[in-house]
Amino acid sequence: MSQKLTLLFDLDGTIIDTAPDLINAHNFVMEKHKLEKREITDIKKLAGKGAWVMMQRSFAEMVVDENLKKEMVTDFIKFYAKNIDKESKPIKGIKRFLEWAKNNSVSCAVCTNKTEKLAIDLLKKLNMINFFEYVAGHDTFDFCKPDPRHLTNVVEIIGGDLKKTIMIGDSEVDGQAALNAKLPFILIKNGYTEKKPDEIKHNDIIEDYSNFDILIKKYL
Repeated sequence: MSQKLTLLFDLDGTIIDTAPDLINAHNFVMEKHKLEKREITDIKKLAGKGAWVMMQRSFAEMVVDENLKKEMVTDFIKFYAKNIDKESKPIKGIKRFLEWAKNNSVSCAVCTNKTEKLAIDLLKKLNMINFFEYVAGHDTFDFCKPDPRHLTNVVEIIGGDLKKTIMIGDSEVDGQAALNAKLPFILIKNGYTEKKPDEIKHNDIIEDYSNFDILIKKYL
């Protein structure tokens, strides 16, 4: 294998700030069904485990009919798919870092609980897809984070070495997946979680990707 290191990135809140487009899609659905809309600050307690869980968290006891829940989630996905890149933007420094990784034999892949199709579409629209050797969504395999196989399968597919692999994410789901896979975990602050940083086990912590190459060099 040619790569010196493999980096697995979560997507939402980790490499792309998707909060504005997620909450816009959420509020479109809530307004359509005459339910309470949410503020963008609520995204931390809603997102992180895919569209179904996100909407379930928001429904709470307001919606009990299972068919209506399915309809609302479908509405969410349809609206979001059409407006996926309206306000979403890469996290500070990530594109520069990905260029550095590409030039230094550091392989990068995405492990997200977004659907594979939506993840790839968003990365294409933000001109980031070519930085990643593989994109695994929650529907790529028969399991997803925090199941360690979501990570280990990707490393195997791209020909990486688990002993030279790091997971980067913004939530306890990412941290638990890394722990389950026995991988080092780098936590990015202010992501889609209500947990405090000291409540999520991590090896390193960052604000954004400014000078991230300096941190990664210590793992090479």
